[in-house]
Amino acid sequence: MNKYRTHNCSELDENNIGKTIKLSGWIHRKRDHGNLLFIDLRDHFGITQCVIENKDKNFKTLEKIKPESVLMVDGLVVKRSKETQNKDLKTGLIEVKIKSIKILSEAKDLPMPVFGEQDYPEDIRLKFRFIDLRRNEMHENIKLRSRVLSFIRSKMIQSNFLEFQTPILTASSPEGARDFLVPSRVHPGKFYALPQAPQQFKQMIMISGFDRYFQIAPCFRDEDGRADRSPGEHYQLDLEMSFVEQEDVLKTVEPIFYDLFKEFGKGKKINKTPFPRIKYEDSMKKYGTDKPDLRNPIEINDVTKIFESPDVKLKIFQDIIAKGGVVKAIPAFNTSSKPRSFFDGLNNWAISEGASGLAYITFEKKQNKIVGKGPIAKFFSDKAITELIKNCKINEKDSVFFVCNKEKEATKFSGIARQKIGEELKLIDEKSYSFCWITDYPMYEYDEKEKKIDFSHNPFSMPQVDIKNFDKTDPLKILAYQYDLVCNGFELSSGAIRNHIPDYLFKVFNKVGYSKEMVEKNFSGMIKALSYGAPPHGGMAPGIDRIVMLLANQKNIREVTLFPLNQNAEDLLMEAPSEATEKQLKELYIKTVKKN
Repeated sequence: MNKYRTHNCSELDENNIGKTIKLSGWIHRKRDHGNLLFIDLRDHFGITQCVIENKDKNFKTLEKIKPESVLMVDGLVVKRSKETQNKDLKTGLIEVKIKSIKILSEAKDLPMPVFGEQDYPEDIRLKFRFIDLRRNEMHENIKLRSRVLSFIRSKMIQSNFLEFQTPILTASSPEGARDFLVPSRVHPGKFYALPQAPQQFKQMIMISGFDRYFQIAPCFRDEDGRADRSPGEHYQLDLEMSFVEQEDVLKTVEPIFYDLFKEFGKGKKINKTPFPRIKYEDSMKKYGTDKPDLRNPIEINDVTKIFESPDVKLKIFQDIIAKGGVVKAIPAFNTSSKPRSFFDGLNNWAISEGASGLAYITFEKKQNKIVGKGPIAKFFSDKAITELIKNCKINEKDSVFFVCNKEKEATKFSGIARQKIGEELKLIDEKSYSFCWITDYPMYEYDEKEKKIDFSHNPFSMPQVDIKNFDKTDPLKILAYQYDLVCNGFELSSGAIRNHIPDYLFKVFNKVGYSKEMVEKNFSGMIKALSYGAPPHGGMAPGIDRIVMLLANQKNIREVTLFPLNQNAEDLLMEAPSEATEKQLKELYIKTVKKN
């Protein structure tokens, strides 16, 4: 028999009435009723109410002991009176009448409470993460994470993927984010790097003759954190497949995600497979982003031609258009009953976001004709109003907001405004998951800052241009076999069909200024492997943290991570990063330089 318990704190019910049992757990909360003291005892599984009378010898001890102390209780299971039963609790029909207790560990005064689920400052929560994780919401988030990982692993094995582990200490890569470097003691002056992703290793697994690989991979990037990205490290479902085209990868992964969100999505609707395939260019035009939230029905329209026509006399917009600008229209449905403050509020929001504002027109029906209203409506002829209505597919109950700027800036802000307007109008179905694939990414983009062509996504992707025609094609018109999986406005995964032909890789890198010698030096292992017979292959890497964040309905990735770093990449619990001792530095042949 277990020394500490016969049952856990979620097991007892009416079938145990009359039995003597033993429980162990934390004191979740106490309620002193004078002659009776009630204690909610909590463990990993749940809560059981225990009760002791004031005439019992242990009463005074329990009266004084602090919440979160660890207790072992021997007692009798009895039925609660009808008026005290709690049907929201698994053990709510019974309670344990305490016969004896043993204090296993006493708690000091708490820096933050566990009972009550109050919001507390993040620095306190992370410094005392072991207490924070006792709170029910956090505890359930981490349990969910474990179940999600088990489910994914099971599905991957069922789909004939083999699980391998790739190295943690590896070589630094010149592409991607900033590396975390690890000094070598036995090779003075040389450094390992923690992997930003197992990209090159997983490709080598395919080149080694394995057909399908996966792992739940830790990845390390020395970059700033944000709500949907952890600073320092994250985990991803890394997978790769041989002898596949893009559609093979998409069709393999879709059912896994559908089943995963069906299992853990708490009854929310999920769009059926196959998920929509949206070309990158179309996504940017319609939604202003390559991470569209398809729960939002609003689609953006380019109405530059209408504003250029003599039927519109809005000089401030036309001056911007003359300098290469564009006008994006964002329809807002069923706004006829909205007060002026609604439109002014959105305009003020746009200014707070760094835009010059958010111009708008509302519509109404007069004498069987739809006319425009609002601050800029007077600058539009009847013909221009009719064109707008037709272009944006709206009617007299709707409105249109406008963004005018250079193409890139207008696209980006119209995407942000589309989502804001959708939220304000409550158009977004919070009880659904809407997946899509974004495909056909540009291989290259022009870097305005550096004034040169650079990779827009993954440099190891296969271009959608035959090698013979590659040099004849405008680099900015070359698309790649790259794809992202998006859900509810979050990018869950990036993937690509890989470039498995060494001569083609040299050409691809040459466009951004890498000579053949530079590529051979920086990617020596990959080039060597590809030179000895490589299969066509491709894969992707869904982010575990974001998946769990969505399923747990959380806004911040730290809410689904056991021991996360804070926004400044600090571990407040273990006080990392910390300074190394002189002895450690000497062993590594390193000297530190004090920052001014």
